[in-house]
Amino acid sequence: MNRLPPAARLIGIGWYFAVCIVLGLAGGVALDRWLGATPWLTLLGLGLGLLAAFYGGYRMLVDVLGPNLGGKR
Repeated sequence: MNRLPPAARLIGIGWYFAVCIVLGLAGGVALDRWLGATPWLTLLGLGLGLLAAFYGGYRMLVDVLGPNLGGKR
């Protein structure tokens, strides 16, 4: 992935965010419907999707932006 231009890599990070959030939310909704625990598992799935998106997105941004991110010089 390092051979892609930075703009393409940033678009990929955006897609990663979207996929993590949508999968977490969809999984929570499906479990809620199956178990009848509305809305707790939907909220849990959304939270886990957001955590995965931010953690993975941060790691990918560090690769794209290099040492300029996070105050490292």
